[in-house]
Amino acid sequence: MTDAPAAAAGLRERKKARTRIAIRDAAMRLFTEQGYASTTVEQIAEAAEVSPSTFFRYFPTKEDVVVADDYDPMILAAIRAQPAGMPVLEAVLQGMRQVFGSLTEDEWVSEKRRQDLFRTVPELRGRQLQAMVSAVDMLAGVMAERMGLPAGSAEVRGLAGAFVGVALAFLPPGRPGHFEEGDLDRVREALVGLRAHLEPLEG
Repeated sequence: MTDAPAAAAGLRERKKARTRIAIRDAAMRLFTEQGYASTTVEQIAEAAEVSPSTFFRYFPTKEDVVVADDYDPMILAAIRAQPAGMPVLEAVLQGMRQVFGSLTEDEWVSEKRRQDLFRTVPELRGRQLQAMVSAVDMLAGVMAERMGLPAGSAEVRGLAGAFVGVALAFLPPGRPGHFEEGDLDRVREALVGLRAHLEPLEG
């Protein structure tokens, strides 16, 4: 009997995850078929077989269907799971490598559609810039945990900002094509080179 509440909670979470995926899949299909601007929340809800109010429980706006990155929680969990003695930037890279390396072909197709929308829909570009700021906040939080420092410290935020900036040079939103195998290796190489240029500032 003691396992029943946990089982029920797990079932609810799986149902919520399926609903969220159904809404996003329906939205992406409609965006492809009839264009982003011509697609309404009501049409997405109908295609996903949910009510508009249910849509808004999962996505506050139509833009959020595209902007919200469902992989962020997975990346945070993977970074936290890296060995305690691993350097913080290596932990971030390894966490990202594990998450992206586990995606199915269908998940890659869905992510490519999402990135194509950033490239082709002007209304989404401003929201993507906001998402970049949120990415710095997210990484600063998990880096601070591993480094034993406040998330708002200059060292942590500077490190998180540097990582996001370097990553954008190789993984820009809306890049045609898809995530490539060597991208994270290039990010790592660039970070090593950046460190060499920053060393003269020490002291």
